[in-house]
Amino acid sequence: MSDDHDEENGFDAAIPDSLMPYDSWIEDSYRHVMLRALDYAAAHGLPGDHHFYLTFRTDWPGVEMPDRLRAQYPHEITIVLQHQFWDLKIDRARQIVSVGLSFGGVPSTLVIPMAAISAFADPHIRLALRFSVPEQPPVPAAPEGENVVPVQPAAAAQPAAPAAQEGKGAKEKGDGSQVVSLAAFRKRGPGGPG
Repeated sequence: MSDDHDEENGFDAAIPDSLMPYDSWIEDSYRHVMLRALDYAAAHGLPGDHHFYLTFRTDWPGVEMPDRLRAQYPHEITIVLQHQFWDLKIDRARQIVSVGLSFGGVPSTLVIPMAAISAFADPHIRLALRFSVPEQPPVPAAPEGENVVPVQPAAAAQPAAPAAQEGKGAKEKGDGSQVVSLAAFRKRGPGGPG
């Protein structure tokens, strides 16, 4: 049917604003899919050619990572879980993901609050999910009689770049390998069309 025909029948082609939080519900569902994929990989490993790109805010409260890596990626980083990662754990009660990876030959454990994760992708099936992460983290409510000083994120805001890692982490820089942009795998996420 043409737009003219829709207008003749009283249909408005524009999508109305919703008074229901569909975007939030859809994003929650996408996060659930990501967590189920991570749970599966933690329990069974990654089958076939499946591997994950995980992008997260490095300046988010609760992120634990080596200082040298945080200095290199002060705002956001993308890691790759593929061949040599260990101790992948999803703690739903504490709302964190932790994983061991090697960065420049140095083993490290990353602790990532789920709220800091801004993207998840499985390039093998061209699946990419984007999540909204506020520019400023929420300030926790102070218990009665206590003052809380909000944590400010790092001032530098650089685009996400894959971390130089060995094995299951992001590919080593200069080794001829490529890390493909998440945009190449984006289907549709809560942040809009991809």
